[in-house]
This record gives sequence, structure tokens and C-alpha cells, in this order.
Amino acid sequence: MLNILRNIIQEVSSARNLDQALGLIVQRVKQALSVTVCSVYLVDEESGDLVLMASDGLLSTAVGEVRMRFDQGLVGLVAQRAEPINLDNAPEHPRYQYFSETGEEQFHAFLGVPIIHNRQLLGVLVLQQTDACRYGEDTVTFMITIAAQLAGAIAHARVIGDIGTLANQGHEGEQQLKGLPGAPGIGIGQAVVLDVETGIEEIPDRTIQDTEQENDRFLQAVVAVKQDIQRMVGNMADVLPAEELALFDAYIMMLDSDSLIGVISKHILSGNWAPGAVREVIMAHVQVFSGMDDPYLRERAEDVRDLGRRILKQLQQSQQQVMRYPKKTILVGEDISASMLAEVPARQLVGVVSRRGSRTSHTAILASALGVPAVLGVEDLPVAAMAELDVIVDGYSGFVYLNASRAVSREYRRLQKQEQLLSADLKEIRDLEAITTDGYHISLYANTGLLSDIKPSLDSGAEGVGLYRTEFPFMVRKQFPGEQEQYDIYRQVLSDFAPRPVTMRTLDIGGDKALPYFPIKEDNPFLGWRGIRITLDHPEIFLVQIRAMLRANAGLNNLQLLLPMISTLSELDEAIALIHRAYDELREEGNDICLPPIGAMVEVPSLVYQVDALVKRVDFISIGSNDLTQYLLAVDRNNPQVASLYDSLHPAVIQAVSRVVAAARQQRIPVSVCGEMAGDPVAALMLLGMGVTSLSMSASSLPRIKKVIREFSRRRSKSLLKKVMEMEAPQAIRQHLNAVLEKAGLGGLIRAGN
Repeated sequence: MLNILRNIIQEVSSARNLDQALGLIVQRVKQALSVTVCSVYLVDEESGDLVLMASDGLLSTAVGEVRMRFDQGLVGLVAQRAEPINLDNAPEHPRYQYFSETGEEQFHAFLGVPIIHNRQLLGVLVLQQTDACRYGEDTVTFMITIAAQLAGAIAHARVIGDIGTLANQGHEGEQQLKGLPGAPGIGIGQAVVLDVETGIEEIPDRTIQDTEQENDRFLQAVVAVKQDIQRMVGNMADVLPAEELALFDAYIMMLDSDSLIGVISKHILSGNWAPGAVREVIMAHVQVFSGMDDPYLRERAEDVRDLGRRILKQLQQSQQQVMRYPKKTILVGEDISASMLAEVPARQLVGVVSRRGSRTSHTAILASALGVPAVLGVEDLPVAAMAELDVIVDGYSGFVYLNASRAVSREYRRLQKQEQLLSADLKEIRDLEAITTDGYHISLYANTGLLSDIKPSLDSGAEGVGLYRTEFPFMVRKQFPGEQEQYDIYRQVLSDFAPRPVTMRTLDIGGDKALPYFPIKEDNPFLGWRGIRITLDHPEIFLVQIRAMLRANAGLNNLQLLLPMISTLSELDEAIALIHRAYDELREEGNDICLPPIGAMVEVPSLVYQVDALVKRVDFISIGSNDLTQYLLAVDRNNPQVASLYDSLHPAVIQAVSRVVAAARQQRIPVSVCGEMAGDPVAALMLLGMGVTSLSMSASSLPRIKKVIREFSRRRSKSLLKKVMEMEAPQAIRQHLNAVLEKAGLGGLIRAGN
């Protein structure tokens, strides 16, 4: 049965449209179970009726014609209850209703199971038999299993079918898709589809005889890819500053890396053809990055994958096909890397839509820098069917409209004009301080991780860096970077922001964030060997990094040290002791340095309950809202199955943050909040009421948060916080705070329009 189930799912998942998918289901299930009839009824989204969409055993003329409400017939009863119904003699049941179009009066045995996808009833899968017999438990469980497994495939096939119809109808009809907001704004244009070819994973191995010639062919492809990247940088030079273009330096660095290119050459010289060697090495690197917990670092897997695809294209053809981009291009793809985005002439790019990705991806970062709205993580995105369709991208809500009606298009064009007015208003306050109407100041800092992030952060009006991730320099090297390498990087960041403060987080790797040259395998990486745990176990790594940071701070004195993933006070004590040791050693060596403020990240719930002792040991606290929310709610926010449960406005999260802030304020030490919560306008109202000292967020979010702070009083925010603390549901909290912003004329900060 498992093999049968697997084969059916594979066939249905590869169906070209909904009709083909449903036809395969009824045929294969009927054949596998040796029954007389197998049928599928789907819910018509417009009327709410159940419609017979496919059947093997009923009259073919009934398909598409038989309709019933949920209060009609046995199929309606299955839908109504959303649970299986198994009868040995269906005509005797009080809900039985005969539909003459089907010719089913001779059938007695009946088994119906609901088809449910993400809590939504899609339809009912039905078996019928001439004999009056009850289906066995094995058959029932098989049907439940196959209905559950096929629900996603049916939902996807339905989307593909709807969009295929739109393409044939031209501008008639409309389709709406939902994803994750990647970059704010509204984009209206024509879809250009990328990345519909065979995936890199499917490249086979192939033995070759002339390994030297094959390796030369590979190296020539690498040179061509380098030239192509340099050409893209040239295309972007007029739009982005040189600092932002440094994003592509990592690509060039990887193309010069022995750990990537050198290893591929070794595989080729060992007898594998170039595409197979590229696949083997690239996918090994992708696996390392993809298994990481940190969303920011996990997204780097797509950069490596994209590099592999570019090398393969050069191997497969001497000259890449020239893409034609309309004046208003909406870029659409399975995965859209930063380099793909850079291929489009900047003034013609008005939106980005991707099946994969998140707010922490390079795509989102670049889209924000370019002012291009993006919707990422659209699970049911039928990429190949979208070419040349008219598309509207709502980067606030995460909605994507295909061939929108005139009314919808007209409304979004109106909202675009309002958004332009709001953007002009936000630019006017860029250089002003974030001060409430009653004089309370809260510092706004930027989160950064690359040298290319510096310019956008400075341009946003950030008062400093609230979180500088130090992991990336470790990721792009074939070994741990030395003290001088780290010093050069840290010195540039500290110098560029001086005299503004820069909070540098010490190395946060380990567990499922293993480095390629420092692999770690664990059964439960989310709760494994990572962050401060690994650096304390390897003080030689920790001390080198601390020495580099302290030296880089000499004469600038704007460094703040932040320790990640602290779960016990003993970890904190040990880390602080090592920092003092590094400081003493450098002083003995003649370095004129000072000891910077030392802080701890509160992102593990255990630290919330030891916060009174914590605040007596550190100079400042940074609340990592993303991880704290995930750990408190036991929800992986990047898992689409449970993404709806992730909400930083959950009462448990609000109470935890409030408790930490209160303890810090009592000890009179600064307390910051970083992550998505800090960049959420409605959450900012609560954090202001709690009395946080600073907020740290992406550069693109900073102007909107500043606008909120400047429009409200501290007294008002305290009153709002008191009311919110009495609420029990995150949805109610968000609705209440959204209404407050709307009433204050700030609705444009949380949705399209002004």
C-alpha cells in the first residue's frame, strides 16, 4: 500500500492541470482497491456547492453536472462533518439522496473521506461498491491517508488550472495568491518567468576519458561566470552605490575558492564530467547552508545554488539566451537570487515574486534597497504558467494578483499614488530624532551582516548598529578567519559608523549552523550545540574574535559586545571572564584599548526567569524577538505548516518582553529589542510603552518606526500597553493596535495606501 500511495502521489503531483490530476486519482485508487466506483467532489469556491469533478465508475456525463449543498446527500454529510463516513447499505441512510445523472442506484457500499488542506475543506473522495458490505479498516485508513497526502497536490493543481485559464482568457478573470511580505510597496507590471529549467539536483553522473580537457572546459565556464557577474555589477552601478554592490563580492570570492572550484576540479580529474561534479559539490554546500537555524544564513544556500546554475548554463551553451524585459517587469521564479534580480535593468524592475525565500534573503534586502516590492514564499506559485501575465504585487500583505479586474487595478494604482506621498513624508524625517510628542527619546538602530549593508543603514537615518552579525565572514572562507582578517572587517564597520555605537554579536554558529570546514551532525540541532555553547567549548575561536574586536575598537570606542544564545548564568560568567582575559593580554602587549560594554541576548526563555540576576552582570540587554518568539511558542516561523501560529504579539511574548524590560529599567541599564518585532509599527507602540531604550531593525523598516514614535506620546503608549496586556488572543491585540494607527492617520505604515 505504501508503494501504491507513493506512486499515486508522484503521478498526481506531476499533473499538468487539475482535470488530469483528478482523473489520475480516481483511476489509480479504483485500480489499487479493486472497487466499482471512485469519485472526487470538489467545493466550488463561488457557490460553496460540492461538484462532481471526476469519476471512474459513474456516468461520464455526470461529471461537472452533479452539484449538491453541504446539507444534501451523503457526500454533503461527509463535507459537513469533515470526517469519514463508512456505510454498508447507503440507500437506507436518512441522508441518502439519489442523483439520476450519476446512474448510481445499484451501489450500496459507500465510503467518503474529506479532502482537507491547511484547515480548508477542498472536497470529498468517495468509494462505492455494488455489494452491501462495509469497507474494512485497512481501506478506510488508506483512503484517509491518500486524501491527506493528495490535498496539497490537488490545491496546487487547482491553482495551475485557474492560471492556465487566465492565460487563455487574456484579461478576463482574476486569480489571487498569498505569500510572505518580502519588501514593502506596490508593483504593477508584466510577469517575466525565470528558473523553469531542469534543477541542478537532477544532473546525472557521467564518466569521461579526457579529464584534462573537461576540466579546462569547466574553468572556462567559471571565467565566463565571473565576467557575467562583473557585467551585472556594471548594469547596477548607476542605481546602487559601490558599497551596496559589494553584495556580489561573495560570488567572486566563491569562484576563487579552492573549497568550491578546487574541489569541483578534483572530482572532474577523478573521472566525472563537469556538470556532475558541479552538482555534487554545489549540493553538498547547499545542504550545509540549508540545514542552518538562522534564516539569514540559511538563505545563503540559494546564493550557492544560483552560482552552480550559472556555471551549468555556461557549460551547456556558449552564449546565454538574451532575456527581453518589458518596461514594467515583475520578476517571477522558483528561487530568485540577488544576481537574477540584478539582471533586470533597474528602472524596468517593479516587483518580485518567488516560490521560496523570506525577509532575510538577499532578494529581500536588495529589493528593499531598490525600492521594489517583493512577495516571497508563495507555496502554490505556478511559475511556468505565469509568463507574460499582468501581475500586481502587494509587498505589505503578501498578496499577488494575476490578471486583476479593472476595479482592482484601478484601486491599486490609486494606492500607489498615496504611497508615493507617504514615502516623500518619511524622507523628510530621516535626519530627525525618534522623539515622542511628550519628549521621550528612543534610539533606532539598524541590523547588518554584510559590508554592503552599511550604506543603506546610514542612509536610513540609523543612530548606529544594534546587531552586527559576525557569521558571514566565517561562511565564505575555507577555514576560520585569522585575527588580522577579522580585525580588518570589524575596523571598517566601526569606522564607518563612528562615533555612533556598533553592537557586534560574537560568533553564533554550531548545531544546524555548521561551517563547511567545521561540520556538526545532531539529532536535534534546534536545541543543540550552538552559539555561546560552541565558542565556550572552543575558547581559542572565541578569544581570537574578541581580540580582533577589541583591537578594531582602538581609538574609536564605539564597540559594544553582545553574547548570543545565553541560557544559563554560568555561561555568561565564563564568557565575560574570557573577554577580560583577552583585554588584559592585549593591554600587556602594549595595545591602547578600552573594555567595551558587554551585553547578553535574551532569546532563550530560561533567561527571562533569571533576568533579575542577569541585569546585575551585564552593561546592556538585547532581546532577540525572533528566536524568543519561536522558542516560547514552539513554532518555526519558516515552516509554512505552522507559520500562522508565529506571532510576536502573542500575550506570552509580550509578557516575557515586558518582564525583561522592567528588570533592566530597575537596574538602570539600556535594553534593546531587535528583529521583526522591533520593525513592526504596531509592536513599536507597545515597546515604547514598556520603556525600551532602543529598537534595532532592518534599514528599510526604520523610517516607518520613526514616524510612529514621533506621532505618539509615551503616556498614550503606556495606556495602550495596559489595555493590550489584558487581552488573550494575538489576533485581537493586532486588530486593536492596527485600529489605533488607522485612527491616527498612520494606516499607510501597515498596508498599502496612506
